[in-house]
Amino acid sequence: MSQFKKDFSKLTTTKDGQLLLEKAAHDQVETVWERFEAQQPHCGFCEMGLSCRICAMGPCRIDPFGEGPSRGACGADADIIVARNLGRMVAAGAAAHSDHGRDLVEVLAKVAQGKAPGYKIGSPEKLRTLAGVYGLEIEGKSDTELAADLAHAMEEEYGTRQERLTMVNRAPDPRLELWEKLGVMPRGVDRETSEMMHRTHMGVDNDWVRLCLHGVRNALSDGWGGSLIATEVSDILFGVPKPTKSQVNLGVLKEDQVNIIVHGHNPVVSETITLAASDPDLLALAEQKGAKGINLVGLCCTGNELLMRHGIPMAGNHLMSELTLVTGAVEMMIVDYQCIMPSLGSVATCYHTKMISTSDKAGFPQMEHREFHPEIALDLARELVKEAVENYELRNPDKVYLPVEPVEMYGGFSVEAILEALGGTPTPLIEAIKAGKIRGAVGVVGCNNPKIKHDLGHVELTKRLIENDILVLDTGCAAVANAKAGLKLPEAAELAGPGLKEICQALGIPPVLHVGSCVDNSRILVLAGALADALGVDISALPLAGAAPEWYSEKAVSIGVYFVASGVYTVLGVMPPITGSMNVVGLLTKGLDDVIGATFDVEPDPDKAALLIRAHIEKKRKELGLDAREVK
Repeated sequence: MSQFKKDFSKLTTTKDGQLLLEKAAHDQVETVWERFEAQQPHCGFCEMGLSCRICAMGPCRIDPFGEGPSRGACGADADIIVARNLGRMVAAGAAAHSDHGRDLVEVLAKVAQGKAPGYKIGSPEKLRTLAGVYGLEIEGKSDTELAADLAHAMEEEYGTRQERLTMVNRAPDPRLELWEKLGVMPRGVDRETSEMMHRTHMGVDNDWVRLCLHGVRNALSDGWGGSLIATEVSDILFGVPKPTKSQVNLGVLKEDQVNIIVHGHNPVVSETITLAASDPDLLALAEQKGAKGINLVGLCCTGNELLMRHGIPMAGNHLMSELTLVTGAVEMMIVDYQCIMPSLGSVATCYHTKMISTSDKAGFPQMEHREFHPEIALDLARELVKEAVENYELRNPDKVYLPVEPVEMYGGFSVEAILEALGGTPTPLIEAIKAGKIRGAVGVVGCNNPKIKHDLGHVELTKRLIENDILVLDTGCAAVANAKAGLKLPEAAELAGPGLKEICQALGIPPVLHVGSCVDNSRILVLAGALADALGVDISALPLAGAAPEWYSEKAVSIGVYFVASGVYTVLGVMPPITGSMNVVGLLTKGLDDVIGATFDVEPDPDKAALLIRAHIEKKRKELGLDAREVK
């Protein structure tokens, strides 16, 4: 480990991040920013998507300046290699979200069989709604019987040969007709990912346009398939989120309590840890050990899931995960999968923190593996919480540093909660948009990336949007960033334009609505579909946009593609590895607009990105016959 001397304000906008980076340097703990700096300069071929290693004749690379090879050993040119690489990113991202959904469906099946103590049907109403979507017989069936039928029907979505996924029927008819016409209607969750891996094998699909179109189909199998299944089954098992007050930043850790952090993306583990953390016997044990309680907090999307349903506070987002350990106040971190840095186990060795991995598909260096299964989950959760409590005695008070106070926030704005706030129908929102009080809505989503100053992209873009009367819905790391900036309180309406401010004050809501975790981007799709149906138009006609200012993961690629494929113009803050093919760049930033009615832009400057989004929203308003403002 080495000292990391920097002006930390250049790395992150957050006060807790800056102070803990300084402590990490003092403690000689290496962080993601130091490793990122050590990787510079990045490989230009890889950044442009021009390197290929899918067969053993390579690795090959294409010279973008025409002075070296123009084709790989097999004869693939720049267009083919870039499209292959992009397709495989979509496939990996879709697989990650969709496998998350499968895990939840398997738990639902176990609940129906009575083999999952600690789990139950949290929302019978949502269970019956989804059973209706799947065309199941509902009358006279108990919740467990219906859960068994629905779990079976959802499992069929993954592997069965069919013409289309069931959930896509929730998209507007014009969008369904377009997908059919283009041949991108998703047929099965696993099928589209498997076919993408087949198409990108050497000697299969060497038409870059066809590869990109299958990327669209693969992403749709995520957004309207695996991710939507994950969201809906989470609601069935753990309850439909409602607006809930909570807190965020490293100040949520408690100096006088046992601090347990849950990190990852799947609520199957964290829900049972939540139950165990409130066990009277374990609370009594904590008191015996000298602690005043057991403090459960979240990181990343597992944290978002708990915040949405239980008000559990959030310590931070992706780039804060190492720094939570640097506080020296964490007794145990329990992880499941996705966005978990392999470095965490190493960081924990500098402190007393116990690191536990729990998923059968995710192992990490220097972590103890304690695998969760529905049959034993609650008992194992109690064991781990007990071990965390016992670890409190090993905390070194001299290493504890909690320099900030937590920020208040509200989360839990599911589609159902948003509609309830509007009186049960999207009509008030539509009327506010027609009247121009709300110009439009934007989903600000995605990760953190050390290429972008931590949280700057999310927060500055969001501020520019709300001050121009644009409602923001956010998820994942973006949601945590905006919460830490104080944008998730009703009082934040003072930062909004006059129209949005009036609406927020009338409804008692913030101008930035916390919609949930990464998979919950599907909630934004469902809401967009409901608005389009209410107006009798396609999603692409609406004054909507998406943005991923700090994305880094393959999941984010799939999310971006299914947003655009659903008709939502989307601005990225980080350039994907596609610039080696101007044909692919042209298709994604211009050509797709003619094909599917939406396209991508790339703009790392949040102020400039806001101008692009505002111009798009005003254009859509004009096309709908609504008043349009000049954007400067």
